[in-house]
Amino acid sequence: MGEATEHVSVLVREVCRALTPVFSRTGAGVLVDATVGLGGHVLALLESIAQAACAPPRLVVGFDRDPDALAIARSRLGAVLGARALVLIDGPFSGLAAQLDEVLAAHAGDGAEVVAVLADLGVSSLQLDRGARGFSWRVDAPLDMRMDPRRGRSAADVLGDIDGGALTRILRELGEEPEAPRIAAAIVRARPRTTFALAEVVAAAMSAPARRKLGARVHPATRTFQALRIHVNDELGELDALLAAAPDRLARGGRLGIISFHSLEDRRVKQRFATLSSPPPMPAHVPLREHERPRPAFAIPPEFRGGVTAADDELAHNPRARSARLRVLERV
Repeated sequence: MGEATEHVSVLVREVCRALTPVFSRTGAGVLVDATVGLGGHVLALLESIAQAACAPPRLVVGFDRDPDALAIARSRLGAVLGARALVLIDGPFSGLAAQLDEVLAAHAGDGAEVVAVLADLGVSSLQLDRGARGFSWRVDAPLDMRMDPRRGRSAADVLGDIDGGALTRILRELGEEPEAPRIAAAIVRARPRTTFALAEVVAAAMSAPARRKLGARVHPATRTFQALRIHVNDELGELDALLAAAPDRLARGGRLGIISFHSLEDRRVKQRFATLSSPPPMPAHVPLREHERPRPAFAIPPEFRGGVTAADDELAHNPRARSARLRVLERV
């Protein structure tokens, strides 16, 4: 099978530019990939760290809830790192806060510090390319959409008993679908259980002006599939848990990088990073000189303010990178 070789990680150069410097400043720390996937970003980082003549990570910790991806990552990363320097955790990255201390104590030894955390959000190429997983309308398959097919309710299960009002809210809030009410009503009437059936229902329900506004390159069901996938996997809840836990786990000088793919994710990352990198509010009547004011514990590196996106040469060979944005936060 060619999934592992065909998968192309997004924003690899930008990730290496963001995270490699921490290994020169902080020494051999711990690298955490909260969405290890097939290991592409970790492999690129290891090569970049070696080229920069920095000490390699003492330990690489990877989280993923997709068993197919973990099996590939274990093979690829294990061949480079060896079993002693690699820990892969079968589960969502919302478990980072609860599991990381235990992992570090067992595998990294005393004084181990996390110097880099990376998260590449959203659905992976592996999940999209394996049509049987039910993430895409391009292949007819059971309507599953679970990143971990062993747990939780599938998209077909959700659509089997949801009411129109609840589905409208999902499509509107998680898919930003302007025609959510009419699409939700059509789905509830049909109760589709396959990807083709859902795509057909959405396309038939959407008004002609809305379809023209999307254009020929965007499938009418794009936003509906996105909304259902986010709901089934609680992606925004997972992201909120990561944003709450990961910054505090960083050593001084460490960095957190998050790649998002749509405005719902990016808005959360942007707001959280802005809050953490801003001075705490002070009452206006408190007379403090500038040097007396409390400083924030985090900063956004100047070269990553506003986030960075894919360069033209990457977009030419990897169109999936067109909506990706990397934001970076550093503990000062």
